[in-house]
Amino acid sequence: MQAFTTLTGIAAPLPKANVDTDQIIPARFLKSIERTGFGKNLFANFRYNPDGTENPDFVLNQEPYRRAEVLVAYEDFGCGSSREHAPWALLDFGIRCVIAPDFADIFHNNSFKNGVLPVKLPRAVCEQLIEDARMGENARITVDLEREVVVRPNGEEIPFKIDPLRRHLLLNGLDDIGQTLQHAPAIDAYEAKQKTAQPWLHAG
Repeated sequence: MQAFTTLTGIAAPLPKANVDTDQIIPARFLKSIERTGFGKNLFANFRYNPDGTENPDFVLNQEPYRRAEVLVAYEDFGCGSSREHAPWALLDFGIRCVIAPDFADIFHNNSFKNGVLPVKLPRAVCEQLIEDARMGENARITVDLEREVVVRPNGEEIPFKIDPLRRHLLLNGLDDIGQTLQHAPAIDAYEAKQKTAQPWLHAG
């Protein structure tokens, strides 16, 4: 998993509450357990017309937001089903941070496990950031996980808090497997000791 330390990028404004996981990645695209390839179908029902052409009114079909790395939305982002494909799709598109007043619990947990940083900020602050984002190319937002601040284009720093363990894992690019492998020497030592003390468990 790619580490998340400091990100400065284009923020896409999505002034919408209750964005559910079926809106993020519709169920008809859940045909793979690979983590890649979902970005082209992110928000497919909003991005594309019934004939498959792009909807020019949707923010991610507009410049510079085609290159967005941050998404700013409203309450209850990621509600609905528990599909892990939702953060996969965001990440595959290029979005590494979502800022919203709150998140659905399962989406929130899945995001951390896949290298997407969900930042909780009050609705009024999200509204300010959405206005910043509407300025386009010249309104890049910085998300500094080390210092736990979001920096607006005008230089104002907005603090946020992340669980210390989750912060550590993201800063070091550790998913669940990576976290376990940090203890590999102790695991190897235990297995070697067990092979000596209980060899019948390892016979055959």
